[in-house]
Amino acid sequence: MESGTDFDRLGLQSGQVVQELGWDDDVDEDLRQQVMDAIEGDLIEDALGGVDVVWLWWRSDDGDVADGLVDAMRDLDKDGIILLVTPKVGRAGTVDTSDLSEGAETAGMILTSTFNVSDDWQAHKVVRPRTGRH
Repeated sequence: MESGTDFDRLGLQSGQVVQELGWDDDVDEDLRQQVMDAIEGDLIEDALGGVDVVWLWWRSDDGDVADGLVDAMRDLDKDGIILLVTPKVGRAGTVDTSDLSEGAETAGMILTSTFNVSDDWQAHKVVRPRTGRH
């Protein structure tokens, strides 16, 4: 486990179904392995039902953040979360924080926390708003 990261604070647990979107050859393979170790399973690409977590790699040239989040919600369980994983500030492909917040809001989601998960990547927790609870 890499020291000096917030990885453990992501809340990934054994048995969770994690869908990975946005994979490319620039992703952190050690970080992917940490996710698989935490859930004790493989990351899936095509979901057959509601997934617990969508692990969404996103870079500045991947397009509109809101569009990416809407696509990521397609297979997300109603109580699931999206971990929007972006390059850290100063790294190639960094996404401006205001673009992340605006994208989440446009997608009808809420950007809650940001975690330092590796030397080059950070994860932003994105959730559905908790409305209409009884």
